[in-house]
Amino acid sequence: MKIIEWFGENFIGVFQAGGQQFVGYITGIVPLLVALLTFTNAVIALIGRERVDRFMKASAKYTLLRYTVMPLLAVLVLTNPMAYTFGQFLKEEEKPAFYDAAVSMVHPVTGLFPYANAGELFVFLGIANGVVEAGYSQGSLAVRYFLAGIVVICIRGVVTERITKFLMNRAA
Repeated sequence: MKIIEWFGENFIGVFQAGGQQFVGYITGIVPLLVALLTFTNAVIALIGRERVDRFMKASAKYTLLRYTVMPLLAVLVLTNPMAYTFGQFLKEEEKPAFYDAAVSMVHPVTGLFPYANAGELFVFLGIANGVVEAGYSQGSLAVRYFLAGIVVICIRGVVTERITKFLMNRAA
């Protein structure tokens, strides 16, 4: 009989803990995400959608900007998965590399800009929890994750572009 009582008390405890975690997200993370998304959209509205489009077309001309600035802005402005539509500003042989860079950027921005890829937020917060418990700063982790992401997307973009051009020339 004691086992049944223990099971009953602890079984509902799992759901109570889940409910407390959910309330924490609703009162903490969700308002933050809404505020960041609102701010980003307000900045775009102030700058003007046409200017943003012109800037993206100009950025597409230069390899370094094409695989750093463009994917970063795409992820911050349009979030995941709409960020990939910024590929419309590129030549056909550059689109696979842009996609590779953009899809690689949706993870590193999560620590600083959680609205950009909310699905990844839970992974980042899990890692950040361990880092904080080890005595380090979550902010420091977010900045390092972001900077490493910029380097990685640039490398991936350049390498993928070269591979794509090689394969396209070979097929022709």
